[in-house]
Amino acid sequence: MDVEKVFHMTGGVGKTSYAKNSSLQKKASDKVKHIIIETVEELYIETTPKSIGIADLGCSSGPNTLSIIKDIFQTIQVTSHKIMHHSTEFRVYFNDLPTNDFNSIFKALPEFQKLLNQDRKNGFPSIFMGGYPGSLYGRLFPNSYLHFVHSSHCLHWLSRVPPTIYDEQKRSLNKGCVYICDKSPEVVSQAYYKQFQEDFSLFLRSSLKN
Repeated sequence: MDVEKVFHMTGGVGKTSYAKNSSLQKKASDKVKHIIIETVEELYIETTPKSIGIADLGCSSGPNTLSIIKDIFQTIQVTSHKIMHHSTEFRVYFNDLPTNDFNSIFKALPEFQKLLNQDRKNGFPSIFMGGYPGSLYGRLFPNSYLHFVHSSHCLHWLSRVPPTIYDEQKRSLNKGCVYICDKSPEVVSQAYYKQFQEDFSLFLRSSLKN
């Protein structure tokens, strides 16, 4: 199965959509919000860039990603006024697999932009936002392109089904389960563990180049 072509959260804004069923993820994100704010503030003070690149990897299609970007925007705005630095423009990249419902995000951007504009003071610089489809388990951006990368509830997904969970006849060794369960043999657990090691190592190597 080609995960990149078939895997995505339920799009749209209906009752079964990710947008309507991601409150748990929002609560988890809110619990680490103070860490994000502190990190962004320190980063901005140390670098004071004229153009700051921000990416949300695995953004999905709900309101959570816009909430995170708003927090980052407001943090930098407040910090820039503190240190009397007002020339930073924003580049925001929403990343997920190509099958993600980016249209739901794009449709929400005009209202989101208005919301941000209400908080802008003294001609605060422009914000450029766009979708950036592709797997985070690989190179996504040019060198030195980003200043801050956010990813929440995403890296636990594997890039593919571990090939070694199948026998020579392509039959699953993990019968009756699509994840590691009580019935899973040790070889299945090791297969998932090895796949995670490969994926996460690739993610770290790729991130260092962004």
